[in-house]
Amino acid sequence: MDDSSNQATASPSRDQILAGSAGWVAVLLNVIPGLGAGYLYQRRWKAYWITTVLATAWFAAGAALGQNADPAAEVQNQLVGLIGLVLLAAITAAEAGLAVKRVR
Repeated sequence: MDDSSNQATASPSRDQILAGSAGWVAVLLNVIPGLGAGYLYQRRWKAYWITTVLATAWFAAGAALGQNADPAAEVQNQLVGLIGLVLLAAITAAEAGLAVKRVR
């Protein structure tokens, strides 16, 4: 076997996978369903798990802090939780798009 046939059968590198992904798809998947789905599309497992841990911690903190909350403050607590998740989605979407630009 020569080098050209070896390269054809070798699996692509991390940067090749990232460069081959459509940046807009990764951004959209991180915004619409949220929680780092764009990282799954880009096969970026570490970034996905970090996002998952952050989102889970945000949910857990909201649940723990909202247990004995005043019913009048429930709407405000829900708004804070939603803002946190939207902020997480915006940050991960921007990062996913920039990662594609960086490797191209």
